[in-house]
Amino acid sequence: MTVDTNVRASLYMILGMTGFVCGDVLVKSLDGRLPNGQIILVRGVLLGAVLGVVLWRRGLLSRLDEAHHRGCYARSFAELGGTVMFLAALERLPFASISAILQALPLAVTLGAALFLGEQVGWRRWLAIVIGFGGVLLIVRPGSESFEPAALLMVACVCFAAARDLFTRALPPSIPSLLVTAMTSLVATIAGAVWVLLARNWVSMRVDEVVTLAGCAACLFVGYQFLVLAMRTGEIAYVVPYRYVSLLIAIALGALLFDEYPDGWTITGAGIIVATGLFSLYRELAGRRRACVTRGVVPVANGVAVVGKDEGRE
Repeated sequence: MTVDTNVRASLYMILGMTGFVCGDVLVKSLDGRLPNGQIILVRGVLLGAVLGVVLWRRGLLSRLDEAHHRGCYARSFAELGGTVMFLAALERLPFASISAILQALPLAVTLGAALFLGEQVGWRRWLAIVIGFGGVLLIVRPGSESFEPAALLMVACVCFAAARDLFTRALPPSIPSLLVTAMTSLVATIAGAVWVLLARNWVSMRVDEVVTLAGCAACLFVGYQFLVLAMRTGEIAYVVPYRYVSLLIAIALGALLFDEYPDGWTITGAGIIVATGLFSLYRELAGRRRACVTRGVVPVANGVAVVGKDEGRE
């Protein structure tokens, strides 16, 4: 794994996070007029149209069978669960609070990797995880007068998103990222259609609402594609810190467009989450470097590669 590769992956992460935040802003601008199932369905259809053209132009339509991988399905359903939780919370919480809770995602990924993938996590990183989730509690403030139950939806969203990222890391490198994105979009679209049919709450849309959802679909395409590229291109310790760019963008857009400003508890909690997340990733990177020196290997995107004796001397 070269420095240039990690820099490219970090740029992918920034672009992906920007896409997601802008898409969320567009959904919030609808002000809850459209049912969530309808939002998922319509933007899924629009996103599917874009993906279909891109897949055709890149000659990937003949490789659609590769997307029928259990890892792709697992990732898609985890993404769907996170989307449902997020949209439900978006109607009830300030934009900055939502984004602040989302910053716990890297800590949740580290926790999930330790519990389910057998990754070694030292006591310092465990302590960082505990303190980081303490920051989440500062934002949520259960039991206080300002407690908003919808904040628990965002906690659930973080859990689903962590599962999504872990499934992404486990995907075979041979599956093109566009096919992973296409499968995610397909599962969400089908789920949205089922939701609309069962709820029977379709609302007639104005032209500006269709345009808004089209813009949201474009933002989702950017978010999905670049997030997958980031997670599969660079080393996790280099890439994940760039998620925190989304917090700055969300706070700025929340204040500019919705006149929403985070309170002191939210800022403090977000600061704790970001600090512990960065510390945890620093410890992960340091541990990998020590292991590489000891074992005579070099890190790659999803593992390590053995270095020959001659290469080691060079």
